[in-house]
Amino acid sequence: MDFTAKLFDELTTTELYELLRARFEVFVIEQQCIYPDLDGVDYNSLHIFRKGGDRIVAYLRAFETEKGVVRMGRVLTTKRGIGLGAKLLKYAIEEIDRRFMPKQIIIESQTHAVGFYAREGFKVCSDEFMDAGIPHVKMTLER
Repeated sequence: MDFTAKLFDELTTTELYELLRARFEVFVIEQQCIYPDLDGVDYNSLHIFRKGGDRIVAYLRAFETEKGVVRMGRVLTTKRGIGLGAKLLKYAIEEIDRRFMPKQIIIESQTHAVGFYAREGFKVCSDEFMDAGIPHVKMTLER
C-alpha cells in the first residue's frame, strides 16, 4: 500500500471520483461542513493519496500559491489510529520538496490538529479564525 502523487491530468477518472468521494465523506458528511470543495484549485494541484482496495484511505492536495510557496490542503484519512496521517504528511513533504523546491509550505490547520502538523516542524503563524464553522490557524514549514 504505497502513496501515489499525480497532477490532475494524470489522475484516472476512477481516482478522481474516489478522491472527491473521500473528501465529501470526511468534510461534508463527517464534519458537517458545507463549503465549495470544487473550487477550481484541483486542476493545478499535486494530488497525493493512498488506496486501500478501491477506496482512497489518505489524501491531500498541494499547489504553488506563488514562486517558492506551496499550500497543502484537504488533508484526510479514512482509516484512523494507525499512523496513516503521519505517513501521508511525511511523504507529501518529501514529494513537495522534490517537485517544487519551496522556501515555505503553508497549511490552514483545524485547531485541534495543530500538534499533528507541529510534529513535522510546522509552526503556528496566525491567530485562530473560523473556516466553514471550524476553528483554524495558519501554519508554516520553512525549508
